[in-house]
Amino acid sequence: MSLPMSLVIAQAAPAAAPANPIFSFLPLIALFVIFYFLMIRPQMKRQKEHRNLVAALAKGDEVVTNGGMAGRVEEVGESFLTIEIAPNVKVKLQKTAVSQVLPKGTLKAS
Repeated sequence: MSLPMSLVIAQAAPAAAPANPIFSFLPLIALFVIFYFLMIRPQMKRQKEHRNLVAALAKGDEVVTNGGMAGRVEEVGESFLTIEIAPNVKVKLQKTAVSQVLPKGTLKAS
C-alpha cells in the first residue's frame, strides 16, 4: 500500500519553531505608543492649560466663551463667573465655558 504524495511531504516537513510571544504583541504595543503621543498626550496638555486658564481668571479680565460671547469679568465665584457683555448687560456662566482670555484693552469701553 502506497501513501499519497501530499501525506509523505507533510510527514517529512520539520516542525516550525514556536514564535516568541513578545514579537506577536509588538505591533499592538507600537500602535499604543503612537496613539499616546499623537492623541492622548496633546489632549492632556490642552486640558492642563485650560485648567490653569480657568483658575487664573480675575475681575477685569476680558474673555471669550465657548459660545463666542466676549465680555469683561465682573465677578468670580467658585464655579461660576459673571461677565458684562454690554453696558448693564451681565451674564452668569460656568468658569469652564471660558475658552480664552483676551489681551487687556481688546474690548473697547463704551
